[in-house]
Amino acid sequence: MQAAIRIILYISDLLVPFLIFYVVAYGILMKRPVYDDFVRGAKDGFHTVIQIMPTLIGLMVAVGVLRASGFLDFLSGALSYVTNLIHFPSELVPLAVVRMFSSSAAVGLALDIFQKYGTDSRLGLIASIMMGCTETIFYTMSVYFMTAKVRKTRHTLTGALLATAAGIIASVALAGMMQ
Repeated sequence: MQAAIRIILYISDLLVPFLIFYVVAYGILMKRPVYDDFVRGAKDGFHTVIQIMPTLIGLMVAVGVLRASGFLDFLSGALSYVTNLIHFPSELVPLAVVRMFSSSAAVGLALDIFQKYGTDSRLGLIASIMMGCTETIFYTMSVYFMTAKVRKTRHTLTGALLATAAGIIASVALAGMMQ
């Protein structure tokens, strides 16, 4: 087992330099101006960042306001009856809500949960699994759809919310199996 892990680590250490070398070599073989293409791509990336910056700032400010105002704690208390019926800890409602908007804010909430309840507690396990089973829906949609200039999102939000609900349900189920 140790040998297999060492082999995987060795391969992963070589993978990124190999990919960079491969892309540069392929560009040279195809007689492309590799450096000029790189600079053009970096310039386009910079313009994309500038275009999505207002959206990112708006999302971060909104999450900060929700956290600082105490609304998330209020929401947690207000939904505690419903969450108890479905065996979902009401203490994790703020994490479930914030995770849909901001990954970094959700990490902050998860760290708060770890400090208060412990990483190996039921709440800590559910929070950990939930962070891996859910996505920052609104951030992802706003950034990628704005960048790709997608106007008709069709069923994306519905599908993403269903996938997040499935991730949350899986988090509770998996944490229950682990304890």
